[in-house]
Amino acid sequence: MSLFQTYPHSGSDPGDRSRPLADRMRPRTLDEFVGQEHLIAPGKPLRTQIERDDIGSLIFWGPPGTGKTTLAQIIAHMTRAEFMEFSAVLVGIKEIKQVMAEAEKARQYGTRTIVFIDEIHRFNKAQQDAFLPHVEKGNIRLIGATTENPSFEIISALLSRSRVYVLKPLAEDQIVLLLQRALKDEVRGLGSLQLQAAAGALEKIASYANGDARSAYNVLEVAAALARGHDGKEVGAVITEEIVQDAVQKRILLYDKSGEEHYNLISALHKSVRNSDADASLYWLGRMLEAGEDPLYIARRVVRMSVEDIGLADPGALSLCMTARDAVDFIGMPEGNLALAQAVVYLALAPKSNALYAAYSTVQQDVERTAAEPVPLHLRNAPTGLMKQIGYGAGYQYAHDLEGKVAKMQCLPDNLRDRIYYEPTNEGAEKLLRERIDAIKKLRAPAGASASQRAKKE
Repeated sequence: MSLFQTYPHSGSDPGDRSRPLADRMRPRTLDEFVGQEHLIAPGKPLRTQIERDDIGSLIFWGPPGTGKTTLAQIIAHMTRAEFMEFSAVLVGIKEIKQVMAEAEKARQYGTRTIVFIDEIHRFNKAQQDAFLPHVEKGNIRLIGATTENPSFEIISALLSRSRVYVLKPLAEDQIVLLLQRALKDEVRGLGSLQLQAAAGALEKIASYANGDARSAYNVLEVAAALARGHDGKEVGAVITEEIVQDAVQKRILLYDKSGEEHYNLISALHKSVRNSDADASLYWLGRMLEAGEDPLYIARRVVRMSVEDIGLADPGALSLCMTARDAVDFIGMPEGNLALAQAVVYLALAPKSNALYAAYSTVQQDVERTAAEPVPLHLRNAPTGLMKQIGYGAGYQYAHDLEGKVAKMQCLPDNLRDRIYYEPTNEGAEKLLRERIDAIKKLRAPAGASASQRAKKE
C-alpha cells in the first residue's frame, strides 16, 4: 500500500462521476482559482513565488474549504514536481524516513519532490522533526496545511524554515460564482443535467457554507439529487430555497472546542462585554452556544468577566452570574441559554471598573518582588502566656470599641506601610466606596492634623 498519493489531476478522469463534485471541480490552474486574491492575484507574493519557481517550504493556514490542498497541487503541477501527500493519521517515523530516502534519490536524478502534509498539526514533534534534515538539504519542498495556529502546533525549527501564508474564508459572492460554474460545467460539474437554480437558492447555499467551498459543493450535490427526485426529471429540474434547506438541515459552524476559534470567540465575547456592547455580546454568545460549546465553560468565563471588568462598581453582577451558572446546571440546555444571555447583557450594560483587578494584580507583584516580612506583632493572636510575654497582640486596638470603628493602626508590614492598592473609580457603587475610603482616611489621620496635612498624608 502506498504511503502517499501523487498529484491527482495528472491521471484521474475529470468526468468520473464516482468522485465527489468538490473534487471534480477542484481548480487546476491559478486562473481557475477563486479567492485568496491577497496571495495569488498578479504581483502578489505567493503567485510571484510560484511563477518564479521559487516557493521553498510553505505553510498554508486557514479554515476548511479555502483551497489549501488545491494550491499545493497547482504548485506541483506548475513546477513539474513529484507530488506526495502524507496522512498524519496513517504515517509514522519509519514511513516518513522511507519516503524521504526515495525523495533524496529522486533529487539525484533531477526530480524535485513536493511533500504535502494535510493537517500538519496532527503530526507530533518527532514526526515533524523527521522532515527537518531533508528540508534543509533541499531534498524536498514541504507544504503543510493546517486549520490551527502554526505558532502553537508546528515546531519552531520547521516553522522558521517555512513561509506562512494565511488563507481567508471565501466570501459569499465567491462561493456563488463557484456554484454557478459547477451548474454549467458539462465535463466536471452538473451541466449535463441542465439544472436551474431559483432566485436566492445559490446565495442560501453560500450563506450556510460559512466560507467553505467544499461544504458548498457538497450541499449543491445533495440539492441537485433532491431536485431531480422532487421533479421526477432527468434534466431541467429546479433547485429551490426549500430544497436547499432540506439539503443543509442545519448550518455547520466553524468551531473547535480545543482550537484557536474557541479562544477567538470567547475573546470576542469578553471584549464586547467590556466595551458595553450588549448586541455584540449576545451575538458572540450565540455563536458559541449554537456551535456546541460547553455552556458551563461559558458560565465560568462570564463569572470571570463580572469580577474582572465590573467588580465593585456593581457588586450584584457576581451574584447574578453565579445564579446564571446554577440555572444552566439545573435546567440544562437549550433552556439555559437564556440565563447566560441575561447574564452577558447585564454585564455589558453594568458600570465598568477594573480597580479591584488592578489592585490584586499589584498585590501579586508585591508578594513576588518584596521581602515577606513577618506579620506585625500587634496583629498576631496571643493564645498562650508565652506569646503574650514576647509581645504578640501588644498594642492591638479593637475597632468596634472606637469612635468611627477605625483604629489609627498600621496593618501592612513596614516595607509596604504606605502602599495603596485599591483605588475605586467613580463608576456605579464604587463612587460610594471612594467616599467611604476618604472618610476612613480622615479618621486615621493623626489627632490635631490640619486639613492640608491630612491631604498631603493621603
